[in-house]
Amino acid sequence: MSTQEKIYVAGHRGMVGSAIVRQLQAQGHTHIITRTHAELDLTDQAAVRAFFEAEKPTQVYLAAAKVGGIYANNTYPADFIYQNLMIQANIIESAYRTGVQKLLFLGSSCIYPRAVPQPMREDALLTGTLEPTNEPYAIAKIAGIKLCESYNRQYGVDYRSVMPTNLYGPGDNYHLANSHVLPAMIRKFHLAKLAMEGDLAGIIANEQKHGEIPKDIKAMIGLDAEAPITASSVISPRPAVTLWGTGTPYREFLHVDDMAAASIYVMNLDDATYAANTSPMCSHINVGFGSDITIRDVASLVAKVVGYQGQIEFDATKPDGTPRKLMDSARLNALGWKAAVELEEGIRSAFEAYRA
Repeated sequence: MSTQEKIYVAGHRGMVGSAIVRQLQAQGHTHIITRTHAELDLTDQAAVRAFFEAEKPTQVYLAAAKVGGIYANNTYPADFIYQNLMIQANIIESAYRTGVQKLLFLGSSCIYPRAVPQPMREDALLTGTLEPTNEPYAIAKIAGIKLCESYNRQYGVDYRSVMPTNLYGPGDNYHLANSHVLPAMIRKFHLAKLAMEGDLAGIIANEQKHGEIPKDIKAMIGLDAEAPITASSVISPRPAVTLWGTGTPYREFLHVDDMAAASIYVMNLDDATYAANTSPMCSHINVGFGSDITIRDVASLVAKVVGYQGQIEFDATKPDGTPRKLMDSARLNALGWKAAVELEEGIRSAFEAYRA
């Protein structure tokens, strides 16, 4: 890929989009186009079309999406399906209408059925019932894949899709009501550690930076759940962090820098190589780390990295989500790419970025 390509990264402020921008810049690309949400509402069809007609990018990385964990997906299902459908449809249609030949769509592992055989192969798509807790989001992502495949078949463009496993790293969302499991753990354990140390100023600063601390988390770390965080708040020397579910589900985690590297790698595969390893009706490629870990074990690992030595409890009345989500990344590995960031190393880098 020429460093003179005019590349639009949709979602450049998000965790994955910002990582893609960093890596493109490191490779010498200087014609990278970005827009904030205030500058361009991607759910506005007319605005998106006007943007593409004015800028005329030659490549597009579609990393923009509304994302969140189990709580957010359960609470805002309409937002998740509507916003993601509109973002994808508007960008893909406008890209085609303005002559963009190469586009990469970033999906999600939740596209696969809840009871799919593990590890999950690309051809498992649409073979069973989806996980109910994130079905609207999953349907939107499946639509994104099928949009790319349909435009390829009808118009002869080269729109590719990659399906990442659970991502984490610098730029993650740490809002406790809307974040994914690993960043939520990082913040919960860090808050509990601050409570054990009696660092009230640190807790107040954390809330100001990363969003309100919900009542249940306040109680968990020994704060008055009903009162504002003030100097008179009581801090417990022995908090107990409670996590949703039983702790038994398995999850695979991929560092965002690995995901960005894989995205650029797949975008730049030559046409013959990509076509030989996909099919018109199964064109997406899984991007995974290669192994998984239980929620209970990853919680222990996060606690170790953060330095939290208190109690960890699990609330079995809350949903676990899918029992296991391990990607089969054999297709991508055969193309010459493998993840490089080990989990503990990646959690340390994520925690350092979170503290900074």
